[in-house]
This record gives sequence, structure tokens and C-alpha cells, in this order.
Amino acid sequence: MAFSKRALQFLRGLKKNNAKPWFEAHRDEYESDVREPMRELIEDLDRRLRRFAPEIGGDPQRSMFRIHRDVRFSKDKSPYKTHAACWFHHRSATGRVGGEAQEGSAGFYFHLEPGRSMVGGGLWMPPRPQLNKLRDAIVENPARFDQVARGLTRRFGGLDGENVLKRMPRGYADDQPGAQWLRYTSFTAGRRLTDAQVTAADLPSLLEKEFTALLPLVRWLNGALGFSSPAAAPSRSPS
Repeated sequence: MAFSKRALQFLRGLKKNNAKPWFEAHRDEYESDVREPMRELIEDLDRRLRRFAPEIGGDPQRSMFRIHRDVRFSKDKSPYKTHAACWFHHRSATGRVGGEAQEGSAGFYFHLEPGRSMVGGGLWMPPRPQLNKLRDAIVENPARFDQVARGLTRRFGGLDGENVLKRMPRGYADDQPGAQWLRYTSFTAGRRLTDAQVTAADLPSLLEKEFTALLPLVRWLNGALGFSSPAAAPSRSPS
């Protein structure tokens, strides 16, 4: 199921009126135009993933991020996120992401937001034990990871460089093989999608192509973390 332009209209309205009274007055729009289409998209993509990345999956009940913001430690007390998003992860891992996700995995991400929608994949800000495993894997075979990372350049512009240390982490030499990748603290890649793309009927097919292109990164990361994957990547390449 595709998102309609009403989904983007709702999110624009929420950005201008980020307060509980407005949200409650428009809750039916959120349910019908954002939440339900997202759940149907997750179900569709889960079926597709079983064909080309069966170790990765999504659940319509759990893969969509909550619309409510966690404002406990934030100066911004706006109660709602002004986007919708979902996450597909290794079926043997938890669905949590970020620094507290000790048992999390690499996976695929879709973000719906007027003018700022995007698709991505990888592992965002892994906790220290996982980050150490990834660095050890890079040191063990730097040429392999270099191949995976450079394979992202044409379609996604390479690895996202937002979370990169200015200096080498302690214990690693500046001139050792793979040194440039050892400064990364997050391993993600992706690209923006237009409003026209996210409201088109072929959105699931588009996301399948993007996920397929991101699969070598996701599988390398999961392999380094000890999550199993099929022996061979898909033979077809995204167009």
C-alpha cells in the first residue's frame, strides 16, 4: 500500500501544531494515513526480504517507531515526532538501536517526512562492545571492508561521515591498513527520497532495490557481530 499525500499533509500539520490537543483532534488521520499504511508497507517488505535477505525481517506490530518522543532528557519538550519510520533487523537480534542496543544488529531503515524522507541501512552508534568487534573485524581483513564501503559510493555517496572521530581510537596506529574506517563510530549509508517517490505505488519495489544495494554492508556488519547470513548475496543487482 502506498502513502497518500494526506500522510505528508498530516506530518506538516503536526510540525506546525506539535501539541496533544491537535494530535488528538487529528488522531484518525494519523491512524488511517500514516500508521496503517506504514504497517502494510512493513508487512510487504518483510515478504520481499524473505526472498533476498531472509535473515532480516520486520513485524507490523513492532517495526514502526513510536510517534511519541522521549522528552525526559531533552530541552525540546515537543511530545511528538514529526516523521514516521520503521526498522528491519536480523531475526536473531533485538529490535533496539543505538548505544543501549547490546543485542542489536545491522538492518534497514525507512523514514517518512515531508521533504526529508530517506532510506538507509547499517548500524547506527553501536555500543562499545559491538564497536570493538567491528574494529577488530576491520583490522583482521581491511581489504574486505574497504571493498564493502567503497561499493556504497556510487549509489549512496559512501558511508555516512557524520560520526567519525578526529583522531584514531586508542590502540590503533594512524598508518595501519584500514585506518580510515577505524575512526567511524557509526556505520550507515543511505539517500534521500522525494515526496513523489514516497507517495508512489511502487515505493515497496523502490525500497527493495535500495535494501538490496545496502545488503553487503548489512551482512558484513552482522557477520562481524556474530549474526549468521546466507552464504551468498543475491546474484541480481539493483538498477
